[in-house]
Amino acid sequence: MAEKISSRILVGEDDVFLSKVYMAKLTKEGYQVEHAINGEKVLEAARKKKPDLILLDLMMPVKDGFETLKELKADAALKDIKVMILSNLSQEEDKKRVMDMGAAEYVVKADVSFSEVTKLVKKHLEK
Repeated sequence: MAEKISSRILVGEDDVFLSKVYMAKLTKEGYQVEHAINGEKVLEAARKKKPDLILLDLMMPVKDGFETLKELKADAALKDIKVMILSNLSQEEDKKRVMDMGAAEYVVKADVSFSEVTKLVKKHLEK
């Protein structure tokens, strides 16, 4: 069980309130949590920290989540990192696009509670 506790999570989210809540909830669960404010920072942090899981928003400044996911999956050193999309885009074509690109999960932020996000994180880190 000890290895689950030290899992590293990177939160790619430009909404300050949401990122603070995700970070607080996940830190409380025992995870090591980092935050990146845009897609470019997500890629930088992923290269440096090699997280076990990335929570990625699709609508971010500088580089959006679609482009960030594409670059993560194209990078041999990063392609195996699990990416969970947390977005307010609820169109089926957006969901299909990122799942086809290699995302592990697609969550519409408005449809789930923070505790449900935490449960999904645990599920993906146990795989």
